[in-house]
Amino acid sequence: MRKYVCEFIGTFFLVMIVVVSQNSNAVGVIPPFAIGLIYMSMVYACGHISGAHFNPAVSLAMFMRKRMTVNDFTYYVAAQISGAVVASLVSAVLLSGIAGSKTPTPATIDVIPALLAEFLGTFALVWVVQNVATAKSTEGNSFYGLAIGMVVAALSFALGPISGGSFNPAVAVGVTVAEMVAWQNLWVYLVACIGGGAVAAVAYQSVVGENA
Repeated sequence: MRKYVCEFIGTFFLVMIVVVSQNSNAVGVIPPFAIGLIYMSMVYACGHISGAHFNPAVSLAMFMRKRMTVNDFTYYVAAQISGAVVASLVSAVLLSGIAGSKTPTPATIDVIPALLAEFLGTFALVWVVQNVATAKSTEGNSFYGLAIGMVVAALSFALGPISGGSFNPAVAVGVTVAEMVAWQNLWVYLVACIGGGAVAAVAYQSVVGENA
């Protein structure tokens, strides 16, 4: 149960920061940094308990590599989605107390570039997570949280303007509930993120292997 609670908490704060930072009166460079910092902090806080996935695409990669059971995978994803939905609802209350905040409106996306951006972003994130947090050769390192947080920030800066920068099915659900993404576009994020996570798992097994 501790693992699932940690996944809920980590995903909750990740989505809360995504929604609030992007709809408050913060200047444009703040949201990517804020998102990367909360991701890093929650990874360090929960990594020793749950592995700090906070992302169904990461959990999928772990499941494909037989690092998770079916039950664990199911409960992880349920905790992550629940945390994202609750965060989106709480964020609406928080934004109502911020002067100058804007009402979230669904972003307009171009489907093909958005699919590619979300696929590549999720692949990069899951690839980094696997190499810094699960590889035997980097076991016990102290930089894994920083590496994961920084790749999220970098991807948010570069690909955020194209797709919104979810790289995470749970975040995609959360921002959709928060009305930052149109419901009819949710499939773009789910397909791209799940595909990116799955391909990253295959790439890790092919390039790195389970014994490295």
